[in-house]
Amino acid sequence: MSFFRRPDYESDTTQFINQLKATKPELDAQQRAGRALLWDKQVDRDIWQEYNAGRVAQQPYVYQSKS
Repeated sequence: MSFFRRPDYESDTTQFINQLKATKPELDAQQRAGRALLWDKQVDRDIWQEYNAGRVAQQPYVYQSKS
């Protein structure tokens, strides 16, 4: 170890997050549970193909009438 070595820098944000995780150890499990509610889902590719096949193409200019 160098005599002139400075201590490793930690930003205020990193210190806040580390302190928050130390005071609330269940926070990681809560974040994983919240992510599972919205993002970690099984995707049925057949249903998505049907959904995409049923889409109607949008006009180049939406507000122009078709007269």
